[in-house]
Amino acid sequence: MASTSDIVAKLWSLCHVLRDDGITFHEYVTELTFLLFLKMMKETDQESLLPEGYRWDDLTATDGVDQLAFYRALLVHLGNEGSGRVQAIYANANTALRQPKNLAKIVGDIDKLDWYSAREEGLGDLYEGLLEKNAGEKKSGAGQYFTPRPLIECMVQCIKPAAGEIVQDPAAGTGGFLIQADRYIKQQTDDLFTLPTKQQDFQRKQAFVGVELVPDTHRLLMMNCLLHSIDSDMILGDTLSPDGMRLPTADVVLTNPPFGTKRGGGKPSRDDFTFVTGNKQLAFLQHIYRALKPGGRAAVVLPDNVLFEEGIGTKIRADLMDKCNLHTILRLPTGIFYAQGVKTNVLFFTRGKTDHGNTKRVWVYDLRANMPSFGVRTPLAHSHFVEFEKAYGKKPDGTSKRTDQGESGRFRCFDREAIAKRGENLDLNWLKDESAGNHEDLPEPDLIAAMIRERLATAMEEIDALTAMLEGEEVDA
Repeated sequence: MASTSDIVAKLWSLCHVLRDDGITFHEYVTELTFLLFLKMMKETDQESLLPEGYRWDDLTATDGVDQLAFYRALLVHLGNEGSGRVQAIYANANTALRQPKNLAKIVGDIDKLDWYSAREEGLGDLYEGLLEKNAGEKKSGAGQYFTPRPLIECMVQCIKPAAGEIVQDPAAGTGGFLIQADRYIKQQTDDLFTLPTKQQDFQRKQAFVGVELVPDTHRLLMMNCLLHSIDSDMILGDTLSPDGMRLPTADVVLTNPPFGTKRGGGKPSRDDFTFVTGNKQLAFLQHIYRALKPGGRAAVVLPDNVLFEEGIGTKIRADLMDKCNLHTILRLPTGIFYAQGVKTNVLFFTRGKTDHGNTKRVWVYDLRANMPSFGVRTPLAHSHFVEFEKAYGKKPDGTSKRTDQGESGRFRCFDREAIAKRGENLDLNWLKDESAGNHEDLPEPDLIAAMIRERLATAMEEIDALTAMLEGEEVDA
């Protein structure tokens, strides 16, 4: 009986066939998704979602040039005539395959897989494994939007989403946070069977809200949710546009917003932000704490610059700590993302019942200093977060009783007044990092360039604001 990892390895080996047809690593999983979806609908008895005549057996009944021509027509037809979910997956779909023999090879190899074992282990886990494999392949570039599963598991374990809550990811990627939140809730409710029928329906159709900007990534998100029995609508759109203003308020937000400045260097096009900035993380942070219901909680992956960026960044951090209880910051080790040099943190906060004075103290857990360099040789595992989870405590809103471990420990408490005296700078560290001189942790050139562009964009905003103020003073004079 084949394991999920065995089947994923066989699927991944098909990339060589696709590469022979000129298909890049970036396109690989999207191309494979179109075919896997057809086969998985057959294996799960859901072919009623597909129009008759455009199903897996119809594809395998043809061969040669006719098969490739039929496949191209099938993609167009499903994008126009399929059910709502099917249309979303196949919207504007086309294939880069040019040689009939390569399509025949892929179709044949997919057909030969041990689908009995795949069904037993879970087709959702199979597809997630494929996405994870793709993210680990640097040539694919997918790792920049893929959050490592151990980190996702840790964040969900701390936040503890519950049945009946709306869980939002405004930068959903392939859906890792939403899938793990759903998995956690199912574990607490015996796969939803302990819930009343109406609440089961809510969990499947309304509990999860995701937004993804990139069409090809949105396809993977839709496919991933479908295979995990999540029927909520996943929005193809931009959270930093009016799309984000229309999202329902959330009980829980779990997310890892994209790195850098807004595409084209512009600012968010929505008009409800108090602080306007082209820095995507700061803009997303505003969306997140504004999107939470009173008492709602969030865990958000953000780069170091969000903790210390001056100007607009200072104002946004102050506003966050006013409206929310920013109770915990987890300083993450380097090397756990696709881009080695990116230094990141997880911010855990709870929206207050009022909008003032909610943060009294901030606990910081340093999991960065004196940690191994993660990568292929030392993969990140959930075990690396166990001590943090113990320190975090058993309550999802950060109200657990905690112990300050002092200057020699990883967990320390900083009161709100001390942070204010630092100019709202949350880049709090105290441990001497013996590995700080390791040149392997230095950012790659493209990341350095991105950080410089981000700093320049912030500086230009401040210059524009100062110019406008001075011009106003001249008019008054």
